Amino acid sequence: MVPVAGLLTAPSFIRDPGISGAPVGYLQGARPMTFVISSPSFSNGEKIPTKFTCDGTDASPMLAWTAPPPGTQGFTVIVDDPDAPVGTWTHWVLFDLPAHTTALPEGVTKADEVPSGGRQGRNDFRKIGYGGPCPPPGKSHRYFFKLYALDKMLNLKAGASKRDVEQAMQGHILAKAELMGTYQR
Repeated sequence: MVPVAGLLTAPSFIRDPGISGAPVGYLQGARPMTFVISSPSFSNGEKIPTKFTCDGTDASPMLAWTAPPPGTQGFTVIVDDPDAPVGTWTHWVLFDLPAHTTALPEGVTKADEVPSGGRQGRNDFRKIGYGGPCPPPGKSHRYFFKLYALDKMLNLKAGASKRDVEQAMQGHILAKAELMGTYQR
């Protein structure tokens, strides 16, 4: 197997623990490609602006991504904080985004259904939609914006949990891209 930066394929993708948010995958008999998620609001590894946190308007940041691999039928976005005192805290679960989607606007509505297509799950604040960073005072926390390209739509009901979505995605992930931002209070 040949390591290829920016490519993650399902069953063999891994995240390089030495490089926060940098995707690393292994390619076996496929053409190299890059699947990347980004935001005009913050760069990978940088501070998330207050506007997108509980200290601001708590709006979701704009997200955009490059072309997914062939066969992509839909996308899932999961945002979580592995540094939360109670363990990994889920901030956003968004699934069944149509395959033609290449971006999410700033301030995605906090409703079951997303106007451009897709459904939102319940976050660990027990609410539908995006719940921005809101760490306790102290050390900086990392927030991982994970985008999955899937070979099928999940067809789960709105309000599904992160666990339900991750279970439904098993065996259907074509690629994964990650953007990591930080926030401290």
